[in-house]
Amino acid sequence: MAKRNTLQRRHTILHLLDKQGEVSVEQLSSHFATSEVTIRKDLAELERNGLLLRRYGGAVPLPSELVQQQSAQEVSKRKLAIGELAASRIRDHNRIIMDFGSTTAAMIPHLNDKRGLVVMTNSLTMAQALRELENEPTLLMTGGTWDPHTEAFQGQVAESVLRAYDFDQLFIGCDGIDPARGTTTFNELLGLSRVMSEVAREVIVVAEADKLGRKIPNLELPWSAVSILITDDRLDEAAKTQIEAQGTTVLCAKIKE
Repeated sequence: MAKRNTLQRRHTILHLLDKQGEVSVEQLSSHFATSEVTIRKDLAELERNGLLLRRYGGAVPLPSELVQQQSAQEVSKRKLAIGELAASRIRDHNRIIMDFGSTTAAMIPHLNDKRGLVVMTNSLTMAQALRELENEPTLLMTGGTWDPHTEAFQGQVAESVLRAYDFDQLFIGCDGIDPARGTTTFNELLGLSRVMSEVAREVIVVAEADKLGRKIPNLELPWSAVSILITDDRLDEAAKTQIEAQGTTVLCAKIKE
């Protein structure tokens, strides 16, 4: 089997899990010709991201009630489709910011064909995944104050570091989509997100359509600050029209079967 980077391997693990209903560490170790220690690390990370449930010697899909009656692989497919469409917006040698989040992380397997990227992130998890890409993008970290809730760096130091650069694009997720106002978040630390949007020429929000209409009080980015919303093809047409009327382009990724 051709060598795969970590993100590609984890994507395949989810595909096998969806197809078989369960996977074992021994089977996966043989399939990828890698150590059982590596596979256990993969399964631990996929479980942490809410994509499967580990069991002794392997893993099974999450119970349907834990993912709102949708299988873990279906959730992954939506994120990966959004991530692929978002990555297609990036050109060689672009300078980009990637905020923390599982949907922005879904872009990473699609970055291997990009050359000369410079990527700034505030997430250690994102930084590690980016470091494992074969094309070796130049990696920058914001530094700052570690926030255990978001598992990312926040605060004035991070904001100051960002202001020292200029970027072509920002890729950022959200907790909610408000068609009238903009993107919303449970996180009360909004300063860094807004600075990110100020130092990037193009602001691209990546979010699944089921975040539409969530009652979340904190406005993160108004639509006037968002260039493009990339979501999936379940987005309500009326909401799409309302968002685009405020100057934001809406792109809907189609799920690949």
